[in-house]
Order: sequence, then C-alpha cells, then structure tokens
Amino acid sequence: MYRYIDNVEQLISKVANEEKPNIDATINLLTDANLKKHSIYVFGASHAGIIAQEMYYRAGGMLTINAIFGREVMLDRSPITFTSDMERLEGYGTRLANSVNFKPNDVLILHSVSGRNPVIVDLAIAAKKKGVRIVGLTNVSYSKTVTSRHSSGKRLFELADIVIDNHGDVGDASCQLAGAPQKVGPTSTVVGAAILNAIIVEVSQRLVDTTGEAPVFYSANLDDGDERNRQLVKEYQEMIHYDF
Repeated sequence: MYRYIDNVEQLISKVANEEKPNIDATINLLTDANLKKHSIYVFGASHAGIIAQEMYYRAGGMLTINAIFGREVMLDRSPITFTSDMERLEGYGTRLANSVNFKPNDVLILHSVSGRNPVIVDLAIAAKKKGVRIVGLTNVSYSKTVTSRHSSGKRLFELADIVIDNHGDVGDASCQLAGAPQKVGPTSTVVGAAILNAIIVEVSQRLVDTTGEAPVFYSANLDDGDERNRQLVKEYQEMIHYDF
C-alpha cells in the first residue's frame, strides 16, 4: 500500500535472515558484558545519533547502556552544517573517546550508515586501543562505494569486531520519486532501532533466565515506576555512567 512501509518491512525481514549470526554474536556480547559488569556505550553522529538516544534512558530500555553525546554533532547545533564539519574533523572523535573511562572488555556500539567520517573512525580506533569491543551498525554496500575521510583509510565495517549491516540503499533514501531525480525516505533509523531493540529484548530475557532479573527501565508514568527505577539504578550503579 505504501512504498516506504513495504521497503522497511522487506529490509527488516532481510536483516533478520541475513544478519542473524552477527545479531546473535551481539546478543552474546551484551549478555556477557552485563553479567561481568563491563560497561556498554553507544554513539552516533547527527541523525545516526538518534539511535543512541533510542537506546538511552527510556522506558523498556536497558539502563546499563550509556550514550556518548558530542554536542558539536547533535541536531540542535546551529548552523546545522556545523555538524557535518565536525563529523569530518579528524581528532574530534579521539577527544570524545578520551572523555570516556573505557576499560578492557567494555562494549561500544557505533552507528554510522556510510562509516566513512573521521568522528566514527577515531572513536573506533581509540576505543579498540583500550581493549573495547566494537559493534558496528552500518550499511556495508553503501560504505564500500565511498572512500574513507580518515587518514587511516579505514571505514567502520573494517574496524568493528562485529558488523551488523542494515542492508539499506546506497544513500539511505529508499523510494524513487516518479518524475524527479532524487530518492526519498531514509531507512537507517527505523531499521537500526528495530535491530538494536531486538537485541536488547533477547539480552534481557537471557539475563532473566540467568539471574532472575534484567536491568530494564520501568515507565516513570507507572505509579511505582520511579521507585522501581531507583532500586535498579542502585543495584547496577557501577555500570551506569550518567547522572540522575
């Protein structure tokens, strides 16, 4: 009925089938990190950062996931073109990485559709040097059509320990307009959110099966939500690196 919805449904089905080994590997990695009290981080720049916000401090989400926010690459920055400049500025991602107390066997989820910009490459390189495991959520076919903008010549899919391909179109937009040259309807946000939420659900179930509970936020709009969340935060505080 609607081309965009049809495209998204097809992509999610394709990801579920073709990326199963990589998704399962990520489920294992995040389960192990929670059980062993290793920290979990997520980052994306500009619109890719919407995924970081999706994973961070929300009802039904995992409270042990820490978002890394770079103010210069967030969408409320003005002028908005400044975010693109900062994504391409080599060294900025290293500064971001140095602001995080990464430890060996921590996990960093990096979301970048093209995987080519220095901010994402810098973060991957700097975190790996500290023994952090990298999960790269990207578009491999798209990334292979472009060159890296980083002096290393690397793209995200070449640096990550686990690569999850979102299988989107080159350029991200998915629907060709009749009578016009451009395409419309990017899919990376909705597909990326579906991938990571699917992972969090399975990790949470494994934690319940193993320990009897999962570090998942209750809605603050439930009558007892605030109190339950306070108890969870206290229990998992060594893995939480943001303020309340």
